[in-house]
Amino acid sequence: MDNNPMQQFYAHSKEKLNKDKWQTIETHLQQVAKLASRFANDFGNGDWAYLAGYLHDLGKYNPAFQSYISQNYDWEESAQTVKNYRKVDHSTAGALLAIEQFKSIGIMLSYLITGHHAGLPDWYPEIGVGGELSTRLGKKELLDKIREYIPEDLPLKLKMPKTAPAVARDAESIHLWIRMLYSSLVDADFLDTENFMNHEKSSLRGNYKELNELKLLLDNYFEELAEDTRKKQTSNTHVNLLRKQVLEECRKAAASTFDNDLKSGIFSLTVPTGGGKTLSSMAFALNHAIKYNKKRVIMAIPFTSIIEQTAEVYKKIFGEEQVIEHHSNFVFEDNSETSKTKLATENWDAPIIVTTNVQLFESLFAARSSGCRKLHNIVNSVVILDEAQTIPVEYLKPILNTLNALVKYFNVTLVLCTATQPALCGKIGSRSNSIKGFEEVKEIISNPLELAVQLKRVEVTFPPNLNESSDWAEIADELKQYEQVLCIVNTRKDCRHLHSLMPEGTIHLSAGMCPEERSDIIQNIRDKLTNGEPIKVISTQLVEAGVDIDFPVVYRALAGLDSIAQAAGRCNREGKMKTLGLVKVFNPPKSAPPGFLRKGQDTTKEIVNVNGYKIPDFSPLTVQNYFEVFYSNCNSFDEKDIFSKLAKDAGQMKIQFRTVARDFKLIDDSSHQSIIVWYENKNKRQKSSNVFELIEQLKNISPERWLLRKLQRFSVSVPKNEFQFYRDQGMIEEIHGLWIQNTHLLYKEGVGVVGQDSDWNSQLLNF
Repeated sequence: MDNNPMQQFYAHSKEKLNKDKWQTIETHLQQVAKLASRFANDFGNGDWAYLAGYLHDLGKYNPAFQSYISQNYDWEESAQTVKNYRKVDHSTAGALLAIEQFKSIGIMLSYLITGHHAGLPDWYPEIGVGGELSTRLGKKELLDKIREYIPEDLPLKLKMPKTAPAVARDAESIHLWIRMLYSSLVDADFLDTENFMNHEKSSLRGNYKELNELKLLLDNYFEELAEDTRKKQTSNTHVNLLRKQVLEECRKAAASTFDNDLKSGIFSLTVPTGGGKTLSSMAFALNHAIKYNKKRVIMAIPFTSIIEQTAEVYKKIFGEEQVIEHHSNFVFEDNSETSKTKLATENWDAPIIVTTNVQLFESLFAARSSGCRKLHNIVNSVVILDEAQTIPVEYLKPILNTLNALVKYFNVTLVLCTATQPALCGKIGSRSNSIKGFEEVKEIISNPLELAVQLKRVEVTFPPNLNESSDWAEIADELKQYEQVLCIVNTRKDCRHLHSLMPEGTIHLSAGMCPEERSDIIQNIRDKLTNGEPIKVISTQLVEAGVDIDFPVVYRALAGLDSIAQAAGRCNREGKMKTLGLVKVFNPPKSAPPGFLRKGQDTTKEIVNVNGYKIPDFSPLTVQNYFEVFYSNCNSFDEKDIFSKLAKDAGQMKIQFRTVARDFKLIDDSSHQSIIVWYENKNKRQKSSNVFELIEQLKNISPERWLLRKLQRFSVSVPKNEFQFYRDQGMIEEIHGLWIQNTHLLYKEGVGVVGQDSDWNSQLLNF
């Protein structure tokens, strides 16, 4: 390509547009720089993000890249074309110029610039990872190659950033600061690209309500709820009065002087199950956010089953368009991720986000642009960690460190919301193995101990000898005696086995079912309970936290005391029984799988033995004692050495981003794969989607953000060995990088993914 004064260089091309309407590199660099700067201004470092945005695509002045987009267009969906496109390195040149001008400061910027497509790199070489920054910065020829093509009127004598990094003098948190800058850059890049490629769709973004408008909607909902309970003459029930008390304490705490001038902080909301945490925590969050001019509320939940219910409640109150329900990032393989799938990833720009712990925590340690894109929208927000006791122990050290950094440096208010509050303050663990927890956590409820006594609605029984187990046939015989009973077990395999011993009509519920079916089943359970109809349910632990169901009798396989307490929250939840509800703990035939569940079982046994087989209560003090013992029995709070890989050499700007992202997996997506299944309930809920229509739309228009949101309701994650079996048997097909069921043998209503009917009792599937 000849270089002449009249030659134009483009960042993005588009078929069916005249070349003079393509987006020039200068235009793209300036627009991304301004937008990235606006995002990063929320944590005081807009000038850093501006430089990254201004330099990120400088390498597109390479004639080879210009030749590529002139022939293939940037919007080409062919995986092979995208693969060829990556061979034209257009990101390293800007990083080299940043180092040339800013020395050590340029190294920080180089992580962002080199990684804006491929993901944040490692500094050191790592086996099986590749693309390390130390090697890429040695390719000086990539900058030399484009110097003569850069227009003279493009200013390249850039100003040194004036602001200090938000995490100045805290090497342990530099990784998070770089990720926040990276998020600002990649979201700005995606949004500007989307605006050029599809301006009509881009213009539909935003248009969200202000938080004070959402608060009014929530207040109106509470008034309507109170009026409804008055009409039903249930407003003065013991449980409803206590829920009202919890709500008023949350409102008062958000407005009171005890958090004056506390724009960010760590709070706890310790309320027994059934005490109204879902709505009361949102009331606190909105009032606090309005008081301190925060941007959004993010609710992070451990189980998708709770997300489905919680998001449904919030959408009913605030409107569907104000709430993002985000629990599944479809994982595209490198050779099938396209420009469209990248632009379709979530950036959490709505005022209310309902997501999973997996999404939140893995994003905070992610490297890929699709995982990090949303991070800058966590800044200046209220983050509610629902069921905070489920923070995974094996990653507790890096998670607590990062949560502390969000509060300290990024204006985040954190709310630890649960009936079973973990002991996360001060020193955590044993004398030989301990970590530093939160310095201070402010409790919202004035007297959690008294509240726990007031909200007692069940009697809990344990077997006389916790070392003796029952067999499944015995448990099934006991369950058959009750008209309405729920039994919660530890694994999918246990769930399927026990269900096979139960009478016809018994409901099976597990994560082997897609979220859409689980929601339908849970609604069916509620209806039968309300109408007083017989109903027996065998479920995994997905129902034991946050799912609003109310059984008179609940059986729970021996587990951690926190899990037993959560299961008890599904019993006599509304307090309408004349006697206490019955929660019966039993010792299953096999111990829970090694890891978190097994440690919980063993700790419960230890607590019971120490107390001379006295039945433990679920008071905050007992739960705190349980967690202290639980943590003291843990071998490691950072099994993958995440903290060291991030902090050890961070002072020299040498961080292993990509290795950490590979190793930090709450759910190992390298061993699991999502499948879109055929589920269509005959008695459809209002506004429920039709999966077959969604699949047709996927075929015709390829992935869009709104479409992926709807499809996640029909997704099931399966182990890779099962996935490979289904693929080999022709039971699934690939459509635009997503795997779709294409035979009726794969999924069975009421059961979930089974492959074929005969697999129900086979050992092929790891349930």
